[in-house]
Amino acid sequence: MEESNEMLNMPEQADNTANGVENNQTLHTPEPLAENTADSNANEADEARNDATATSENKQESVPAAETTAQEETSENGEAEDANTPSAEESAVEEEPQVDYSAMSREELTEALKALLETDDITSIKNRVAALRQCFTNADKEVRKEAFDRFVAEGGNKDEYEYHDDAIAVEYHKVYDQYRERRQKNIDEQEAIKKSNLEKKQQILEDLRKLIDNENETLKQAYDAFNNIQDQWKGIGDVPRAELNGLWQNYHFLVEQFFNKVKMNKELILLDQKKNLEAKTQLCEKAEELIVEPSIAKAAKEIQSLREQWREIGPVPPEHNDDIWTRFRTAASQIDERRREYYEQRHEEQEKNLLAKQALMEKAAELTAEAPTTTKKWNEVSSALDELLKIWKTIGPVPREQNEEIWKTFKGRIDTFYSEKKQHFETVKDEQNENYNKKIDLCLQAEAIAKRDDWKKATEELLKLQEEWKQIGPVNRKVSEKIWQRFRGACDEFFNRKSEYFTTLRGSEQENLEKKEAILAELKSYAFGENKEENLDALKDFQRRWMEIGFVPIAEKQRLQKDFRDTINKMFEQLKISAREAEINSFRDSLRNNKGGHHAINDKREHLLEQIQKLRNDISVWENNLGFLASSKQADILKQEFEKKMRSAHQEIALLEAKLKILDEPVETENKASEETPKAEA
Repeated sequence: MEESNEMLNMPEQADNTANGVENNQTLHTPEPLAENTADSNANEADEARNDATATSENKQESVPAAETTAQEETSENGEAEDANTPSAEESAVEEEPQVDYSAMSREELTEALKALLETDDITSIKNRVAALRQCFTNADKEVRKEAFDRFVAEGGNKDEYEYHDDAIAVEYHKVYDQYRERRQKNIDEQEAIKKSNLEKKQQILEDLRKLIDNENETLKQAYDAFNNIQDQWKGIGDVPRAELNGLWQNYHFLVEQFFNKVKMNKELILLDQKKNLEAKTQLCEKAEELIVEPSIAKAAKEIQSLREQWREIGPVPPEHNDDIWTRFRTAASQIDERRREYYEQRHEEQEKNLLAKQALMEKAAELTAEAPTTTKKWNEVSSALDELLKIWKTIGPVPREQNEEIWKTFKGRIDTFYSEKKQHFETVKDEQNENYNKKIDLCLQAEAIAKRDDWKKATEELLKLQEEWKQIGPVNRKVSEKIWQRFRGACDEFFNRKSEYFTTLRGSEQENLEKKEAILAELKSYAFGENKEENLDALKDFQRRWMEIGFVPIAEKQRLQKDFRDTINKMFEQLKISAREAEINSFRDSLRNNKGGHHAINDKREHLLEQIQKLRNDISVWENNLGFLASSKQADILKQEFEKKMRSAHQEIALLEAKLKILDEPVETENKASEETPKAEA
């Protein structure tokens, strides 16, 4: 307990103007004596003193006379504190800032504790160290749990598990032990001081008893000695809490006994009250100056100190008592009101912070509601959660009773997500390893094929390997390019060998070039007639003759092909033949030149059916997606894109169905001919 609380209801000072006491000598009187300005209540005072004396001789604690004095003093001055008035200890706690450590990592918490220990006053960081310690304990529990889960996941026996603090925990405990040592040292020093103070005050009580029992001293000498004892008593600091009440009551009992002995007169009391009025007036002025003090914490601490000083000062003249107390109480009430408004405002800010953090919790819950399906999505959600955590750290503290729960919930969602992400990527890693082994096998097969000379069969097998390669999923990025270059190198080696082989067979390329140049010149100079069908047949003949010519030099191939294709397209435009008609006619021509028989036609039919089915499946997916799009500008753009794709797909289906119908025409003609033959023979 503060020294100010020890000194409650201390005796009052007065100047002795009679009985040989000089004006500059002061002493303290209990306020009940000041109230008795005449001898009308002398009998009641004598009874109280007699009761106090009898009680003191039996047991020097809980003295009725001293208690009565304290009650009367409070009643007369009206100085009883309001229930909302902060004590000195509370004011000291309020000065210590509140820090939100919940979002810090264990490393950050350890560094924060080191920074706190740099302060000289170890008592000023008590609450912050306690909050920091709780956050570190929670974070360390999570690390221990992760270590245990990892031990069990790796096949360990949980009964054999032993955990050893990592370097972070060891460093933290080392720093925290330094704090505990400093704090304990401070406590021991304070307790030693309090014990010393107790001995000093007990000696003062003994000196006061001797003064009361001394009958040889003059009144002036007695007052001088008494004032000296009071000054010594006030100059001594705190004592152990257990001894406080008994010590205080014994002191006041002896003070009252002293006043009974010297029988202080009314003039001294009035003079003492006048000096008390001047002292309390100064306290009122200081309290009024604190009204405009910018620092709420400083003003609250100072007004508490003034309250303690007010208690030390004795009563004032009765005619000024109400006025001076009202003045002081008014100033103190304004400071208390500012303090209440400050804490109400801080509470509102904490409530706003709580709403902001609850919003972040909801956003985190929304992001982690469903597990991502792709690696890109996992990384996007991770980035979003990291951003939420950064925002969380910028928001101030929330009400203390909700701080731990809301942080635990928010961090729990993030930790759960990252745990699932870790498991997902472990699965992906296993799949990538399996895909890597498959691609290694394809590389070995391709490298074997690259050495073969059976070009047709080897080409088919190599193309099949390429299709298999496309079906295999991705591998780790670190080896992806390397293994692809290996596979591609084997393929390039084979096709380069094949190309070199067939290059030797192209001795007539120059002759073929001249033939195609002649056809191209003839095509450019060709003039259309009136018959559209004849013109179309002529264009088909040009294309057929062009295709019948073999290879040309590779350097001229692209130029010739582009020139021929551009010229054909321009002539088709002159005939007003649509791209669809041209493609269908080209398809018919290819069927006429087909050398694969029914087997090749069946392959084309299967291929066309597969294309049609794929397009229909795409249309179904796009139609389904249109149903999910909400009404917005962005959604309208997506709808237009889907509708464009669907129109194009429908046109493609119509073209493929037309080709499919062309495939069936020769079969129908052949069947019809076989049905009519018997009739002709008959």
